[in-house]
Amino acid sequence: MLPFVLESPAFHHGEPIPRAYSCDGRDLSPPLEWKETPQGVRSFALIVDDPDAPRGVWVHWVIFNIPAECSALPEGVSTLPALPDGARNGQNSWRRTGYGGPCPPSGVHRYFFKLYALDTMLDLPSSAGKDELLRAMQGHIIGQAELMGTYAR
Repeated sequence: MLPFVLESPAFHHGEPIPRAYSCDGRDLSPPLEWKETPQGVRSFALIVDDPDAPRGVWVHWVIFNIPAECSALPEGVSTLPALPDGARNGQNSWRRTGYGGPCPPSGVHRYFFKLYALDTMLDLPSSAGKDELLRAMQGHIIGQAELMGTYAR
């Protein structure tokens, strides 16, 4: 079986994230695509974070209950708590729902897009953050894919 892979048509692993997807641009979520999904997936969850932030890991996006039949997220996913397809945006480190783009105070930061294939749907409110999502996913992760991009202002 081929490995579960997460990619973006906007940037490759280890490369700079385009300005449009940052606080200096339009602050849109980048388009994402995945393939070689594990068998038995009921939903996907995505966490985007920056481990290089001055005060510890900064969470840029938490989204969960992405339908199992999805294999991509378009550019500019809505920041509303509940999306029409059933997906739910959780809370980021700005205490807002949805995506918040790279906005480092200085230097080059790394942004990790971690996609989890789950064997369940999650019963979490949109106020859920990264920690709540990680707890709820315990024992339900059947695959994980990662994409890392960089950004400097």
